[in-house]
Amino acid sequence: MNLEQVARRAKVSTATVSRVLNNASVVKNSTRTRVVKAIEELKYYPNLHARSLAGGKSRTIGVIVSNLENPFFFDIYKTIESDAHARGYEVVMANTDYRSEQLVSSIRLMIGRRVAGLACIVSEMAPELIEELEQSRIPVVFYDVGRPRPNITNIRVNYRRGIEKVVDYLHSLGHRKLGFIGHHAILGPINERMKAAMDAVARIPSLEVRAAADADTLEGGRQATRALLASGFAPTALICVNDIMAVGSLRELRERGIGVPRDMSVTGFDNVKLSEFCYPALTTVDIPRERIGHIVCDSLVPRPGKPPAADPEVVIDPELVLRDSTGPAAAREA
Repeated sequence: MNLEQVARRAKVSTATVSRVLNNASVVKNSTRTRVVKAIEELKYYPNLHARSLAGGKSRTIGVIVSNLENPFFFDIYKTIESDAHARGYEVVMANTDYRSEQLVSSIRLMIGRRVAGLACIVSEMAPELIEELEQSRIPVVFYDVGRPRPNITNIRVNYRRGIEKVVDYLHSLGHRKLGFIGHHAILGPINERMKAAMDAVARIPSLEVRAAADADTLEGGRQATRALLASGFAPTALICVNDIMAVGSLRELRERGIGVPRDMSVTGFDNVKLSEFCYPALTTVDIPRERIGHIVCDSLVPRPGKPPAADPEVVIDPELVLRDSTGPAAAREA
């Protein structure tokens, strides 16, 4: 399969196919869609890295993440990069911004580069793409999507347990009306957190939970909080799907004159560095990002003299970190 065949299938020039493969912004969306479809149908993998391979063996690993605006992903990447460099490997990164079509394009580019291994720290993975990666035989690490395969290691976080710890803690403080601030609810790992919060209502009948969602950004957290409060629901605590959205939520509450935690408690998830330094310091759930980065690199590029990890799935139980953003429920809900 070659570039010319893709161009003929998509009814474009080879130059246009190259621009799509290089993610050039000058290509119209309709044309890009047609080219991506042709690439997918023909299963074309451009060998972008062939000239730089030594002895037929790549010394590059790929990392694909969902959102580089969120330091959670960057923290994992930094650890992978540090470990890889220590073992003589380079790292190529791609950011999908939660777009499934960009994930497909990035994975195909990574396969075309003949990377030695690929880490997919994403939430938007489709089953057919998992099958394709299995067939590629490239060592792959997934974060919270799919299941282990012969060439695929899965790192899974028990998000449900993390949210349950948050809910139980807030309940112990007297909170009965909880708001959930989320994003991209159709994605598995995100939906699991929201569903765990909603399931708390069945587990603890005295609780009431309402949700609002927006983009996975600081502004998204602010806008989702604004929408929730505008709905007429009056929570005394907000459970945010991650720390970035929680910091955005704190901004909206501050501008409304709502004291944290005097009038409203706020919790995050991930325990990124910002959660410790924002005001008030954020109660959150710790996801050990350095540990995840080490596991990724050990799975893709085993240390000299050390065999690859035998366990195809690693399950992480997150820990609740108590800080200043949570306190007893306001008197009106106590």
